[in-house]
Amino acid sequence: MEHTLFFSFFIIFSGAAILATLSLYTHQPIIVAYVALGIIAGPSVMGWVNDAEQLSEISHVGIVFLLFLLGLDMQPKSLVHVLKKASLVALASSCVFFAVGYFAALGFGFTQVEAIITGAALMFSSTIIGIKLLPTTVLHHKHIGELMVGLLLLQDMLAIIVLLVIGSASSGGNMQDFALTALALPCLILFAFACVRFVILPLLVKFDLFHEYLFLMAIGWCLGLAELGAYLGLSKEMGAFVAGITLATHPVAQFMTEKLKPIRDFFLVLFFFTLGAGFKLHVLADIWLYALILSALVLAIKPITFKLLLRQQAEKNALSWDIGFRLGQISEFSLLITYLAIAANLLGENAAHTIQATAVITFIASTYIVIFKYPNPIAPSSKLRRD
Repeated sequence: MEHTLFFSFFIIFSGAAILATLSLYTHQPIIVAYVALGIIAGPSVMGWVNDAEQLSEISHVGIVFLLFLLGLDMQPKSLVHVLKKASLVALASSCVFFAVGYFAALGFGFTQVEAIITGAALMFSSTIIGIKLLPTTVLHHKHIGELMVGLLLLQDMLAIIVLLVIGSASSGGNMQDFALTALALPCLILFAFACVRFVILPLLVKFDLFHEYLFLMAIGWCLGLAELGAYLGLSKEMGAFVAGITLATHPVAQFMTEKLKPIRDFFLVLFFFTLGAGFKLHVLADIWLYALILSALVLAIKPITFKLLLRQQAEKNALSWDIGFRLGQISEFSLLITYLAIAANLLGENAAHTIQATAVITFIASTYIVIFKYPNPIAPSSKLRRD
């Protein structure tokens, strides 16, 4: 049966509202509700939404806005301070997690390229889960909050580099293409900073009382630089990230961040829904054991690795375990890496579904560990519940 785009949006957002309510009652990440809805309503089960490919293209805008907002939050002074505090832990842990994913994937019989992408997907932890399950007072006023933000920020920077590499590989993957792509990046950055200084900021200062204009300028700048990044052989995500960084030091960045969050969230619902809709249950039947093994490795090795590395930095034992368990899952960036790798024909169905299933399993398991063991805003116990 042919369904209209309006009907698809009805299924997605009404269904997401229902499953999100259930996820909040059961203390689950809302992202899992969106993915579950995609599986149920998608072609593999009910078939209510059968234009998942078209929706995927639309939802990609949400990823562009996500990278733009990430750039807006990257203050240069804070970035330098964070690099000094958490760089060694972030780099060393990423190497460990890459090795775990790489060798596990080879053991599953994946190709060399699939093993590399699997290793890259395991390098990062979830910013959404890590930050959302950290009490606000701890996030902004405690040492653990500073360390968490620092580690996640550095991981996000590494994820951007991985996305750049995958973007260059999609155009052929040879060294010449990569060199041209790497050369295009500084050119894009220089152009963006010059454009912001001599065009964007003067306009924002002149018309700063017109909030609608600021809103439109933010969207136009984000999407414009995203398209320019794609034209130069980078990616739309990279262009949007650069667009955000160039505005990060201006006071208007905070206004833009607040105004664009609802738009980002709207498209991210579509992104995670289409991720679930793309699951093929017959493939899941083949890779469920791989996903369970990989999830067990992530849930066991990540907390231990963070604990040992933080102890080497003279952090307290309790704090080291706390951070380790809070970062004991893979990331939304892992799903984005998978998405781009599939688009670049670098990842087969089995490998892609293994990474995606591992993400969902570790999201759920690590959330349960944190809400029952450490202070967080949604803990079932009043002793651990902290806003």
